[in-house]
Amino acid sequence: MDKLILGILAHVDAGKTTLSEAMLYAGGQLRKLGRVDHQNAFLDTDVQERERGITIFSKQAVLPLGDVEFTLLDTPGHVDFSSEMERTLQVLDYAVLVISGTDGVQSHTRTLWQLLERYNVPTFLFVNKMDLGGADRAALLASLQSGLSAACVDFSTEDGDFLENVAMCSEETLAAYLETGRVETAEIRALIAARKLFPCWFGSALKLDGVEAFLRGMARYARVPQYPEEFGAKVYKIGHDAQGARLTYLKVTGGALPVKSVLSGGAGDRAWSEKADQLRIYSGGKYRLAETVPAGGVCAVTGLTKTYPGEGLGAEPDTPAPVLDSFLTYQVILPADCEPHTAVQRLRLLEEEDPQLHVVWNEQLRELHVQLMGEVQLEVLQRLLLDRFGMAVTFGPGSIVYRETIEAPVEGMGHFEPLRHYAEVHLLLEPGPRGSGLRFASRLSEDVLDRNWQRLILTHLEERSYPGVLTGSPITDMKISLVAGRAHLKHTEGGDFRQATYRAVRHGLLHAKSILLEPWYTFRLEVPQQHVGRAIADLQRLCAESAPPETAGGNAVITGSAPVSELRGYALEVAAYTRGLGSLACMPAGYRPCHNAAAVVAAIGYDAEHDTENTGDSVFCAHGSGFVVNWREAAAHMHVESGLRFDAPEEAAAPDAPAVRTLRPFASDKELMAIFERTYGPVKRRDLRPQSAVRAEEAGGRALWPVPDRDTDPEYLLIDGYNILFAWDDLKKTAARDIDTARQILMDRLCNYQSVSRSICILVFDAYRVPRDTADVFRYHNITVVFTKQAETADTYIERATYEIGRKHRVRVATSDFAEQMIVLGHGARRMSASELRIEVDEAENRLRGTLDAWNARERGRHVNRPLQGLDEKSK
Repeated sequence: MDKLILGILAHVDAGKTTLSEAMLYAGGQLRKLGRVDHQNAFLDTDVQERERGITIFSKQAVLPLGDVEFTLLDTPGHVDFSSEMERTLQVLDYAVLVISGTDGVQSHTRTLWQLLERYNVPTFLFVNKMDLGGADRAALLASLQSGLSAACVDFSTEDGDFLENVAMCSEETLAAYLETGRVETAEIRALIAARKLFPCWFGSALKLDGVEAFLRGMARYARVPQYPEEFGAKVYKIGHDAQGARLTYLKVTGGALPVKSVLSGGAGDRAWSEKADQLRIYSGGKYRLAETVPAGGVCAVTGLTKTYPGEGLGAEPDTPAPVLDSFLTYQVILPADCEPHTAVQRLRLLEEEDPQLHVVWNEQLRELHVQLMGEVQLEVLQRLLLDRFGMAVTFGPGSIVYRETIEAPVEGMGHFEPLRHYAEVHLLLEPGPRGSGLRFASRLSEDVLDRNWQRLILTHLEERSYPGVLTGSPITDMKISLVAGRAHLKHTEGGDFRQATYRAVRHGLLHAKSILLEPWYTFRLEVPQQHVGRAIADLQRLCAESAPPETAGGNAVITGSAPVSELRGYALEVAAYTRGLGSLACMPAGYRPCHNAAAVVAAIGYDAEHDTENTGDSVFCAHGSGFVVNWREAAAHMHVESGLRFDAPEEAAAPDAPAVRTLRPFASDKELMAIFERTYGPVKRRDLRPQSAVRAEEAGGRALWPVPDRDTDPEYLLIDGYNILFAWDDLKKTAARDIDTARQILMDRLCNYQSVSRSICILVFDAYRVPRDTADVFRYHNITVVFTKQAETADTYIERATYEIGRKHRVRVATSDFAEQMIVLGHGARRMSASELRIEVDEAENRLRGTLDAWNARERGRHVNRPLQGLDEKSK
C-alpha cells in the first residue's frame, strides 16, 4: 500500500485536534468520537494536553483511505510550541491547514503559511466551525484568497465555475481548458503538488459535517511521491516512552528500513554506528512492531542514542537550522535538596526531545538557565520536571537572549606552557553574514602542524559555545580559521591544545570591536483605519522599521520588522486599543545589531576581564616554572608568527551613541518620495500646486506668516498643533481634562524651543468649525500661532503654506499624520514626526536650563562680593 505523511496545522483553538478525531472516526479507525473539552481525544495522550485542551507534543495516527495509507501527524497549534511543529514539516508529503470559520485567517495562521512555503509543502485547507453563527463561506474564501493565496479554490462543490477557477491557477492549464473545456484529475494533482493550487473544504469537524467529502478529496487529489532505491531517513523528533526508552522518530525517504539493521551517522570523531532494535508504528498512545518500514513510512526506532532532530541518515542530508528559535531565557531556581549537576542532566534529556529548549549552566555565577519560546512552554516545562523527575523548580524573570559578533577580522593567540606542557594556537576571527552561525576551518599546512593536531584544534573549537566580551552572550556569525600553531614532540598533550584554543578565541574577542546582536521579528499589523495613527506612533516608539500602510478590506495593514524586546506584549496592546478588531502576526527574522546596545550592556554589567572561566591570558614557561602573561602583552611573547597583517587604514571613530534612544522614522524620505511619484507622477514643484492653494496676494494683502529677509535663508517649521498635542502622552492627559491648558503648555514649550532654534516656528491649530472668514494669526511671544478659518483644516493650511513658503525658503513640517507627510514631501518640505519634535524640544529646554543655571550662579557670586566691597569703602 502506498504511504503518505499528512500534517495537520492550525492556529490555536481552530479545531485541529477535533478535525483529526473526526477524520479517524469517519475513516473507520475509531469506534467512538472523542472530544477535546471532554478530555478524551484520541491524540491528546499527555495529561497536560487533556488538562489544558491544547496539543503540546506532535502525535501520529494511521488512516488508510482506499489504496493509500495516510499517517496523520497532529502538531501543536500554540505559538510557544512552534518549534515542535516546525520539525514535523520537514517530513510531510502534504499538510492540512485548519482555519476557524468564525475567526478566519489569524496571526499564527500566516506564520504557518510562511513556514509551509519555506518547506515547500503542498497544502489542503479545511475551514472549520461553519455551523457557528457569523461563518460566511463567501467572505471566508475571499479572506483566504487575499490573506494567503489567490490560488485558494473551493472544492466543496465541484460544479459551476469550479473548473475555470482551477484552470486560472496556471497559464498552461488555462490554455488547455479554453481549448478542451476540461481539467484532468492528474493535472489537478500536479498543480496541488507544485503549490500552485490550494483546495479548500468547508464544514464542522465537531458535527462531522463535510469531513467525509474532505477525506474523499484528499484520497483523490494526493499524489504519491517516487522514492529512490538507496536507503535514506530523516529524524524529526526524539522522545521517551513510559519506561524511559529513547525513541528516534524518523521518516524513511529511500529504500527500506529493516529491524535490527545497523544505522550510522555523524562524521570524524563524532561518527557513530548503532542497531535499530525495534521499529514501532504508533497510532495515538499505542504502537505495533514492524519488521520493515518502506520508503514513505514513519516509525519510532529504539536502540539509537546519538541521533538528533534534523539529522539525515544514509543518503538523506541534514536539515538546515529551523527558522523559529528561542528568544527568551529564564533562571531555573532549584529546590534545596536538588544538586545542580543532577538538574542539568535531567534538563538535558528534555533538551534532547526539544532542541529549542536550550540549557545553559553559568559556572561563574553558579546559575542554571533555560532558553525557550514563551511562558506557556515554561509552565509545561515546570510540570514535566515535577511529573517525570519529582523536581519542584521555579523560575526567575525572563529576559531576551542576546548574541555577539565582531565588526572586522582580528587575530587571536593562545599559548599554554606550564611545566612539561606545550601548545600554541593562532586563529583568524572574521565576521560572517547574519544568520551564518559559527564556521570553522584550517588554513595551515600540515608541514607546519600535523593533521592530528589540527583536527584536535578544530574539534575543540566546535565542542562548546564562547561568550562574547560585551555581555557574556554567545558569539555567532563568525568564521574562525586556524592559521598557525606549534606542538612539542615530547611535552604536548591533547588537553594543552584545548587550553591554547580557548585562550586564542578569547584573546581575539578581547582585541576585536564587538557588536551586540538582538533578535528581531518581521510583523504584520492589521488595524481598523481609525487606529492607523496610533499604530504608526506605536511602531515609532517601538523602534520598528515599517513600510507604508496598505488597505486590506476595511482595515489598514502595516508590515515591517522590530526588535523582539520591544514587541513583547504588544499583541495584547493591539487587541485592547482596537477592541479585538486588530491583530499582530510576528515571524522570527534572525539577529540584527541591538538598537539600545549601550543600555543593555550597562544593565547586564558583564566584566570580561574578570571572567576567570574565559580568560584571554596565556601561560609561558621560564626557569622551570610557568607564568601568566596578560592578554594585552601576550602577542610579544608568542613563539610562532602567523604572517597575518591588518594594514588597512582605520576609519574615523564614530561618535558615541546618544544616551536617549533614537526613534526610527516611519519611512525614509526616499521611500516616501518613491511612493508619491508612483501615485502622482514625477515631482515638479510648480505643477504640483494643490487645488486649494491660494496665493498670498489673494489673501487680501494680509500676510499669513512673517517673511524675513531672503538673504538669511531661514528654515520654517510648520507644526500641526493638535496632532502634536495628542501624540505627546503628558499633553494628551492634560487635554483630557482641559484642552485650553494643554494648548497653552504646548505654546509655552515651543517658545522655549524657538529661543534656541534657528527655525521660525508656526503653530497651526484646527478651528474650521469656528465662524470666521480668515485665519486668526497672531504672535505669541516669539512664535506665530494660527487658528484656521472656517471650513479649513490644519492639514489644508499647512499644505498651502508649505507650497508658498517652499518656493523661497526651506520648510520642515512636524506631524505624525502619514497622509500629510506625503503631501508636504511632494512640495519639497522635510518632515518631522511628533516623537522627533519632542526630542528636539526636550534638548532645547535642557540647554536653556543649563544656560540659566550658569547665569544664576554667576549672579549669585556677584551679589556675594558686592556687600564686602561696600564695607571696604565705609571702613576707609
